[in-house]
Amino acid sequence: MAHELTTLLERDGLVRLPVIIPPAQLLSMQQAFETRLQRMSWNDVPGFERTEKFRHMIQDVLTLDQGFVDVSLHPLVKQILYEYIGPGTQLVEAKGWLSLPTKTDFHGWHGDAWYDQQMNSDIPREIKLAVYLTDVSSGAFSYIKGSHRQQHPRLVPDRELAGIAADRIVQVTGPAGSAFLFDTSGIHRQATPVLESRQAVFLNYHDPAIALQREDIEYYRYHPLVLNAAFLGNLTQEDQRMLGFGDKRNYQHGFVRKRRHPALEIMNRSLVEAVMEMNHMMHYPRRIVAKMRSVMGMV
Repeated sequence: MAHELTTLLERDGLVRLPVIIPPAQLLSMQQAFETRLQRMSWNDVPGFERTEKFRHMIQDVLTLDQGFVDVSLHPLVKQILYEYIGPGTQLVEAKGWLSLPTKTDFHGWHGDAWYDQQMNSDIPREIKLAVYLTDVSSGAFSYIKGSHRQQHPRLVPDRELAGIAADRIVQVTGPAGSAFLFDTSGIHRQATPVLESRQAVFLNYHDPAIALQREDIEYYRYHPLVLNAAFLGNLTQEDQRMLGFGDKRNYQHGFVRKRRHPALEIMNRSLVEAVMEMNHMMHYPRRIVAKMRSVMGMV
């Protein structure tokens, strides 16, 4: 089956996978993902990141549930990756997001830019494994068949696609648990409108030996995977290699990410410090009141 699916991937740039996630495993993944969507990450509370208006981003999904690790290393997925990318392929990014209902076209047609286009005259291969965690009937992933490996990835204005035949545009709708692979150099987008919230995970695979674009180096996008030791008990040596165990090629020592909202950060820090100061000042009065209540209760 893997070879047939790879052939379709080579032809179209996208291929739907058969069911690879058992129902019980899917439920566990959904529950873990939903927990992180309850609140935004702040101080000591893990949650989602808010860097744009219509998406709540969850990084490092391999730390959330065993199922995310298992699907990333599914034998069928690995075999297709070996055939399409080669033996050096690794999982280099694992994240997901909630797309909020909207009629706004916030995620237009594009190919995923990731490699240094000055150092790579060809088009290196990169594949993403997408998994829907909710039923998707609107706001689906859309892909133009056969658009992969035709040009270096970039934003693609609608006017350039006016002549594209309708039967080349695929909208991947489906129930929760649907999974598909796509070549990220192909032209794709999230369709609009998004009528219901959509939860999806995208696992990114390429050969880490390929030079990265400057933007991703500065953001440290392809940092070594963050993993959960509880989920790594049954890995083979090849699984460990696929997850980048011991691979320091894209590791950056002492990395500090550029602050996007320094004023808000200062305000938040000031508020936290004020609350900590109040708690400190009230520590002994609270102990005295508690002691008095205890004594009065004994009389």
